[in-house]
This record gives sequence, structure tokens and C-alpha cells, in this order.
Amino acid sequence: MRRNYLLLAFLFVGNIAFAQSPIERGLNTINRSSAEAAINFLAGDELQGREAGFHGSRVTSEYIASLLQWMGIPPLTDSYFQPFDAYRKERQKKGRLEVHPDSIAKLKQEVHQKLSMRNVLGMIPGKNTKEYVIVGAHFDHLGIDPALDGDQIYNGADDNASGVSAVLQIARAFLASGQQPERNVIFAFWDGEEKGLLGSKYFVQTCPFLSQIKGYLNFDMIGRNNKPQQPKHVVYFYTAAHPAFGDWLKEDIKKHGLQLEPDYRAWDHPIGGSDNGSFAKVNIPIIWYHTDGHPDYHQPSDHADRLNWDKIVEITKASFLNMWKMANEKSF
Repeated sequence: MRRNYLLLAFLFVGNIAFAQSPIERGLNTINRSSAEAAINFLAGDELQGREAGFHGSRVTSEYIASLLQWMGIPPLTDSYFQPFDAYRKERQKKGRLEVHPDSIAKLKQEVHQKLSMRNVLGMIPGKNTKEYVIVGAHFDHLGIDPALDGDQIYNGADDNASGVSAVLQIARAFLASGQQPERNVIFAFWDGEEKGLLGSKYFVQTCPFLSQIKGYLNFDMIGRNNKPQQPKHVVYFYTAAHPAFGDWLKEDIKKHGLQLEPDYRAWDHPIGGSDNGSFAKVNIPIIWYHTDGHPDYHQPSDHADRLNWDKIVEITKASFLNMWKMANEKSF
């Protein structure tokens, strides 16, 4: 039933834009207004900083799932949600315990708080149902710190609402292409990254088709300039054993006129501090887009009005082209 529904969606989009190639149809759906809509919602105060295991993160996962459903992207399994639990240790006030009438022992009490989290996973089935490629970004952030003076909400516009917007636009672009990919394409939105890559680790640890995953593309912070004089700069990490990843981006920048100036970094052991590390550790080839650190990193000042919107759009287009090749090139 899922495949029949998806085929109808492909045919519908194809009939609307028959004059364009599949890649052009996909590229033309990626735009600034869509990025702004997603990021402004995700980085709004109402979501309370999207801390994993709390209300804001829960609302975020519902929002993402509803968008996938609205676009016509089926869930990976029977549900868009992949739930998992984690525990965090909370230090309480010192307690007092009488162990002898003449002495008092002071104890540091520790309370383990259970946090319920969930990844959001959608998939466009491919012609070759035995192979998978994944594009993903974490949607959680740091929540609220009531001890701060002034702004207490870590909105996380760059980290990582920017990455979530890219995955959403790529999902829509694949559907708008009107062409079914060769490989299954999973659109992954990870929870618990800020608490130790928990969502992507859980996915990898429990994935029944891990050996069939051909590649993973990750976004983490793609919306800022590390230097004012470098508005087109982006760091492009990729697995060194797959030099084609570097060649792909170079070719696409030239062919499609993308306004990017990548810092190409081929890694022999591409672990890193983001969700790409969960996949690299099990020898899955990775690509990671990242625009480097900035003074608002992990600060309440990481707001949407400080983003480079043109850069987000260009990176999203480039990564759609990466994923198109990853999903369709038989030699990869």
C-alpha cells in the first residue's frame, strides 16, 4: 500500500513539472522561505529549547512527523517515531542520615531521572529494496537554564534547526523529482544528540539492516559564517576511502553554479562530535556539512536572525545532489 501511494505521488508531481529533469524538479523546490518557516518555528521560544526528553522536544518530533506525512513520505516502520529511554543523573541537596547518636553523616544523594526520547524516521522506498542511504540531523538542543540572567532559552537556530530544515527540504525534493530512487532513502531526525549522540547510537545499535546501509549524510550547524569575510564557507567532511564524495561536490558546484566555497576535509577515521560518528564507528561512509563554530554556539543567543539564509539554501541544494548520487549511482 505504501509503495502504491508513493507511486501515485511521483506520477502526480511528474505530471505537473514534465518539462524539467528529475534533478531540476527537486532543486527548484529548495528555497529560503521554506528554510525560514521551519527554522523560525523550531527556534521559537515556545519550544523551550527542545531539550531531549522534555515537552519542547516532544512537540518538535510531532511537527517533523506531521510534515513528513503531509508531504507524502511514509514512515520507516509502522510509525514515524522510534522511541527509546535514557537516564540522566541529577545532583540533589545534601542529605542527613543519623548513623550514631553522636555523629551525623552527610550524603550526596543522586536521583536518576528517566527521559523518554524518540527519533523521527521517514523513507522513500527505492527500486532496490535491499540497500539504504540516510540523510539526517539532530533536532534536540539544550533547553532552558533558569540560573541565567536575561535570556534563559537555548533556541538553537543554527544548532541544529538549520540542519533539520535541510533534511525536510531534501525529502520534499526527492518526492518532487518524480523519479523513484534506486536505493531506499531514509530521512532521519535524531533526538538526544546533545546528551551524547543518543538517538543515532540507538538507531545504529538496533538497526536490522545495518550492513545494507551504503552511506550517511549529516547536518550539524549549517547556517553561520565563522568569519564575516567568508559568507560562502562550509566545511565538507567525508570518508577518505570514498574520494568520489569530494569529486561529487566539486562537479556539482561547477555544473549548477552553487555559491559555496568548501573546505574539503577527507577523514581516514571520520568519527567527529556529531551523529555522523555513530555511523563512522561501524564503517559506514559519511558526509558531514558544518559551517564551523561561532560565539553563539551553545548560547541563548543562537537566534534565527543571525543566520546566513543564502548559505543554508546553497548547502541544502548541494547535499540534495550528494544524496541523489548516493541513492542512484550503482557504482557507489
